Amino acid sequence: MISEVSHNPVEREAVPLQFMMVTGTSGSGKTQALKCLEDLGFFCVDNLPPALFQKFTELCTQPGKDVQKVALGIDIRERAFFDDLLSNLEGLQENGCQVELLFLEANDDILVRRFSESRRPHPLLPQRPVIEGIQLERERLQGLRNRAHRILDTSDFSVHDLKTWIIQHYHGRTDEQTLKINLLSFGYKFGVPVDVDVMFDVRFLRNPHFVQDLQPLTGEHADIQQFVLGNKEGKDFLGHLQNFFTFLLPLFEREQRSYLTIAFGCTGGRHRSVAMALYMKDIFKTLGYEVNVRHREIQKEIIEPV
Repeated sequence: MISEVSHNPVEREAVPLQFMMVTGTSGSGKTQALKCLEDLGFFCVDNLPPALFQKFTELCTQPGKDVQKVALGIDIRERAFFDDLLSNLEGLQENGCQVELLFLEANDDILVRRFSESRRPHPLLPQRPVIEGIQLERERLQGLRNRAHRILDTSDFSVHDLKTWIIQHYHGRTDEQTLKINLLSFGYKFGVPVDVDVMFDVRFLRNPHFVQDLQPLTGEHADIQQFVLGNKEGKDFLGHLQNFFTFLLPLFEREQRSYLTIAFGCTGGRHRSVAMALYMKDIFKTLGYEVNVRHREIQKEIIEPV
């Protein structure tokens, strides 16, 4: 789930500078995230010392400068500056900047694999095994992670997935744009996603895994959808869910949210959660929303449910 913590900046008369800081564990995709933000019109700087944040902001807000969105990358190699990082961020907020801290992370095994593929040592402990550098880095970044406005787990993301996520969340929104809805199906067997806003456990629905003819299929198949959602409990749940979101979505729009990520989880992530995500996709489109769907586990092998 994306963790969001409200830090209300002091408003200025002028349009405040949008100030993003991208940080997190090495190998989690910070460099790629900065490249994507640059493509979206952010002025990006990597490894700017926190002590220079205020001066940098002053330069960006000088008359005649057309800089409205800034993204800074902070790397563990700049750990000597971490002690005054939070105080400098708070100073930016007090001066009217809209500050957001995006923290990227990934599972240890994923990070080890990424370092292995790139043949790079870990920047914190270049002479030691990569896993030791990863573990030490997590310890040092814990305080910063706790202060993050959003935490994104990129373990299951490709470069293209990360780019899509950045575009969906930071492309900006005009008054004419509607709330964008991202639907995710997943399996609890493979871990709970952290990059979602609303999550539903649908393991109470009928499980096609125990029906021999249905087991090889996925929730994309009409027979699975009928089996899971065509009974009274399924229909009742869908009715309640539709009423819930009919009430909820306008409230998110009122708060000027540009996106909402909703996840449905079942045991293996191939049947019930997929069927639910696809059904809700049609519902949201009928209500006039732009919808994107991602099935995290649909291509994985069938596993025995608990």
